[in-house]
Amino acid sequence: MTAANQPARFDCVIFDCDGVLVDSEPIVHRVLNRVLNELGIEITLEESTRWFLGKAVRDELGNIEARLGKPLSRNFLSEWFVRRDAALIEELEAVPHIRPTIEAIKASGLPVCVASGADRIKVKLQLGHTALIDLFTDGDAREHIFTATEVEHSKPAPDVYLLAARTMGVDPSRCAVVEDSPTGVTAGVAAGMTVFGYAARTNADELRAAGVKTVFTDMRDLPELIG
Repeated sequence: MTAANQPARFDCVIFDCDGVLVDSEPIVHRVLNRVLNELGIEITLEESTRWFLGKAVRDELGNIEARLGKPLSRNFLSEWFVRRDAALIEELEAVPHIRPTIEAIKASGLPVCVASGADRIKVKLQLGHTALIDLFTDGDAREHIFTATEVEHSKPAPDVYLLAARTMGVDPSRCAVVEDSPTGVTAGVAAGMTVFGYAARTNADELRAAGVKTVFTDMRDLPELIG
């Protein structure tokens, strides 16, 4: 059998959002580091980035309070969302080459969707701001976007990836996942999917340790890797 007529490896490609579709991680982690220090938690940007990479702030509230030694204010989370979103609106850009990459994957006949550990408001804000949201909207105006808002457990649990596979009508074992954090890789592997690690801003060895077999740093390489 030639390469041209070999059966496809996958039936769907699932993209994480932060760090994979949009270059949001440096922005969010810089603002979060400032917030933590304002609270009285003396922590470097490198330390807080390692702590929160791939994790939602709302899931870490207990750990923040433990580090702080007292309860957070009742408005902490809503105030964080406001500061986070303001910074994203001002600075956010798409990951380099991501749009033609997704267009090439879709042109090959593979459906695509988003599965993020972030809240739905943030994901839609980011995809709308970077003009990527149309890539995940079908002809019936249905958005193939799945977030932690719709599941009980966020990443590293596999819930959002399993929801994506179930809604897209594909078996998890036939899904390719594109992730950039060990937390997200753990979720994809736990879902029984094949995870490709985007390591433009992430330590490749950490992605491999979480279960990635293929690591890449340029989105233009992804269609061939998946094919």
